[in-house]
Amino acid sequence: MMKPKRTTKYIFVTGGVVSSLGKGLAAASIGRILEGRGFKVTMQKLDPYINVDPGTMSPFQHGEVFVTEDGTETDLDLGHYERFTTMVADKHANFTTGKIYQSVIEKERRGDYLGATVQVIPHITDEIKEFILKVSENVDIQIVEVGGTVGDIESLPFLEAIRQIRLDVGRNHAAFVHLTLVPWIGTSGELKTKPTQHSVRELRAIGIQPDILLCRCDRAIPPEVKRKIALFCNISEDAVISARDVETIYEVPLALSAEGIDEIIMKLLDLPYRRKSLKDWEDLVHKIQHPVDEVTIGIVGKYVSYEDSYKSLNEALLHGGVAASLKVRLKWIEAEEMADGKLDSELSRMDGILVPGGFGVRGVAGMIEAIRYARQKDVPFFGICLGLQCAVIECARNLAGLPEADSTEFNEATPYKVIYKLRDLLGVDELGGTMRLGAYTANLAPASLARQAYGADVAIDRHRHRYEVNQEFLSKLNEAGLSVSGLSPDGRFVEIVEYPKHPWFLACQFHPEYKSRPLAPHPLFREFVAASYRHKQARRGTVAFQDHDAVTANPHR
Repeated sequence: MMKPKRTTKYIFVTGGVVSSLGKGLAAASIGRILEGRGFKVTMQKLDPYINVDPGTMSPFQHGEVFVTEDGTETDLDLGHYERFTTMVADKHANFTTGKIYQSVIEKERRGDYLGATVQVIPHITDEIKEFILKVSENVDIQIVEVGGTVGDIESLPFLEAIRQIRLDVGRNHAAFVHLTLVPWIGTSGELKTKPTQHSVRELRAIGIQPDILLCRCDRAIPPEVKRKIALFCNISEDAVISARDVETIYEVPLALSAEGIDEIIMKLLDLPYRRKSLKDWEDLVHKIQHPVDEVTIGIVGKYVSYEDSYKSLNEALLHGGVAASLKVRLKWIEAEEMADGKLDSELSRMDGILVPGGFGVRGVAGMIEAIRYARQKDVPFFGICLGLQCAVIECARNLAGLPEADSTEFNEATPYKVIYKLRDLLGVDELGGTMRLGAYTANLAPASLARQAYGADVAIDRHRHRYEVNQEFLSKLNEAGLSVSGLSPDGRFVEIVEYPKHPWFLACQFHPEYKSRPLAPHPLFREFVAASYRHKQARRGTVAFQDHDAVTANPHR
C-alpha cells in the first residue's frame, strides 16, 4: 500500500443522525475558509453505495450526476467542491464501494494477493486508503467527505479506513469533523442534544473520536447547550460549532468562519498561522442579499419534482444573476404538462425559458412545445443538451418541412433522423460508459451570440450525451433560420445552435452549468439572465407578474 504523505494534512468529514444534513456543503465551506487562509486544498468524496459510479442511477434517487473535466461521472457534491474552492475535480475525487470492490476483485483475479484470503480488513480498507492517498500530492490539506450516515452498515469499511489513516499519519496530521443534528422541539421549546450524543457514541464505538462537531440547527446554539454537548461527547466546548440555517448556501463559509472553525483546525493540525481573507466571498454574499431587481426563469424539465436533479443548473442561474445584481426566481414546470394545453398559462409570465438535459422520451413533446413558444414569442431561450436536440427537432418539424422529424432515441423508425446516436457508439448498447463525457473544444462562429458571450474564438465545456445532430439535415435547418454557431474542431459534432433573428435563442450540446462558479459565472448563463432581464424590462408595465406563490422564493437554500 502507498505510504501516507506526511506533509499533507487530512480532514475527514462524517455525518450522523439523518442524511441530507449538508456534509458536502460543510466540507466545501471548510475548503473555502482554508483557501482564504492561503492553504492549497483538495477535496474527495467517498460514497458507500455499490454502484461503480452514479452514471446509471435515477436522478429522482441520487440527484444530479456531476461530470469532471476528464469525463468522470461523479456525485453532485463535487459540484459544491468546485464552486466553493479553486480545485478542479478529476476521476480520483470520487469513488464508491462498487469501485473499491471492483478494483480488489481485479487484483485477486490477477493473483496480486498471492493466494491470500481476501477480506474486508485489510484488503478492502487498504484499497480505500490507497484511493485516498492518490490525491494527496502537492497539497497542504486534503478534505475527505464520507457519504452516508454513521451507523449504516455500508459505511463501516470507509470509517475503519479513515480511522487507520489517523493512526498512520499521526494525531497532528488528521482531524475528524462530524456533522450532526440538534433539533428544536417546538412543543417543549428547547433544543435537544440526544441525537448528537447518540451519533457521537456510534462513531466512538468504531474507534473515531470527533475533534469538531458541526451541529445543524435552525438557530444559534446557546453556550449552555454547547457545554452540555461538549461534556457528553468528550470534546472541547469551542469545537462545538453552530451550523445554523442561512439564507443562501454561500453564507455557510462566513457563518462557520465566524464560529472560529479555521482557528480550531489550524491548532488541531499544527498549521502555520496565516491571515484570513474572505473579502471576495463577503462581497459575493452581499450581492446575493441585495439585488437591484429580479428576473423569473421558467425551467421546463422532466425531473423538476426533485430539484437536486438540477443542482448545478440552479447554482449557475444564480451566478448569472449575481453578475448583473439580479435575484433569479425559478419556476419549475413539468414538461409533460406542456402537452396538455397549459402552454400559455405556464409560460406567459416567464422572462426567460430554459430546457435542461435529460434522457428518454418522457416530457419531450412538452419541451418541444415550450421551445416553439419561446421562438414565436421572442422570449429568451436557453437549451442544454436535450434542450438543443429538442430545439433542432422543433425547427425541423415546424420550419423545415419535416413534420415527422425526431431523434432515434425516441423513434428509431422516423424517416427524418435529425438526432441520432453518436457514430462512435453505434452497435454499443451497454449503458455504462456509452457517452461523450468530459471537456471538449468548440470553435465559435464570428458575430454569433456564443462568440460574443465567451469573448473568444473557442469554448471548452463538459459533455454528457450519447446522441448528436445529424449533419445531413444542416442545410435544411439553416434555410429554416437555425444556424450552427459552435462546431467541434474536426467538424464532426454540432455544439451550439442559434436563431440569429431572435433576440436571444441559443442551445448547446454540452453542460455549461458544470463549470460555472459564483465568482466566475459561466458566460452563457450570464448572458441568458441578462437577456431575460432585458425582455422583462421591454414588457414591464404590460404584463404584471402576480402568481408569486407559484415561484420558488429562494431556490438556493
